[in-house]
Amino acid sequence: MKSRVTKAVIPAAGLGTRFLPATKALPKEMLPVVDKPAIQYVVEEAVNAGLIDILMITGRNKNALENHFDRNFELEARLEEKGDDSRLDKVTHSTDLADIHYVRQGDPLGLGHAVSKAAMHVGQEPFALLLGDDIIDEEFDLLVQMIAEHSERNATIVALMEVPDELVSSYGIASIEATEKEGVVRITGLVEKPELGQQPSNYAVIGRYILQPEVFAVLAETKPGRGGEIQLTDALAVLAKDTNLAGGVYGIVFSGRRYDTGDRLSYLQAVVQIAAHRKDLGVAFSAWLVDYAASLPAQEK
Repeated sequence: MKSRVTKAVIPAAGLGTRFLPATKALPKEMLPVVDKPAIQYVVEEAVNAGLIDILMITGRNKNALENHFDRNFELEARLEEKGDDSRLDKVTHSTDLADIHYVRQGDPLGLGHAVSKAAMHVGQEPFALLLGDDIIDEEFDLLVQMIAEHSERNATIVALMEVPDELVSSYGIASIEATEKEGVVRITGLVEKPELGQQPSNYAVIGRYILQPEVFAVLAETKPGRGGEIQLTDALAVLAKDTNLAGGVYGIVFSGRRYDTGDRLSYLQAVVQIAAHRKDLGVAFSAWLVDYAASLPAQEK
C-alpha cells in the first residue's frame, strides 16, 4: 500500500572535529555559508519539497540548532523598533519554516543508529532523510524528483553522484543496473567506503534518501560494520538484495551542484560557489573573485 512522503529526518549529531577549534562550542551545522547556517539550507530544501514536519537527530552541545529555529523575542523587538524590516524578515523566516522536532541520538554509533532514533516519530510511513552536511543547490529539484520516483515505484530511492577514483573510499558505493527510465537505476548492492580498485562502480550515495519504514526493522538487526558503527549503507544493501521486502532500492543519478560542508576544502568551495550564484552578491563577488584569482601565484602541487 502506497503512502505519501510527508516527513523529513535530518541527522545533526556529529561532533565536527574537522572544523576544530571553530566547532568547540558551535555545532558544525551552524557554520555560516554566506549569511545562513548550513543546516538552514537543508531545512529549506525539505520545505520547498513540501515537507514541513521535520525531525532533527541531535547530540550534546547542539542547543544552538534549536535556538536558531526558535523565536528570539529580544532581537525581533529591537529590529522592529529600528524599522529594519529586511533583517527582521530574515530572522523570523527560520522560525516559521517548518514544524521542527528534536530527539537526541545518545551514543554516537553511526548514521544507521541515528536514523533508527526516528522510528517513533516516523511510524509506518516512508520519509525523506537529508544529511545536514550536504547542500543541494536550490536551482535543482532533486528531492522533489526523488519523492515523485518513490510515489511511482513504492521503493527506497537514493541520490547518486559519479565520483572520481580518489573519492570512492569516502562514500557508500552502489552496484547498479539500468532501468526503463534515463537517469534512474536499480541498485543491486552497496559497499561502505571500499578501497580503490574494489569498488563496484564510481556511483556514490550522497546525502538524500527516501526511505521505506521497513528500514527500521532492518537497522534493528544490523550489526556494527566499518568503524564499529551501524551503517545505513549495510541496511540499504539488505533492502536492495531482497526486492520483496520493501520494493528494492533505486537511485536517481544527480549531476547538479552539490556542496559537502563537512569537509574544510569543500566547505570553502560551497561558500564561494553559493555566493557567486547569489542574485544580490553574485555580480560584484564574481568580479572580485576573477581579479583575485588572477593575482594568485602559481602553486606547486
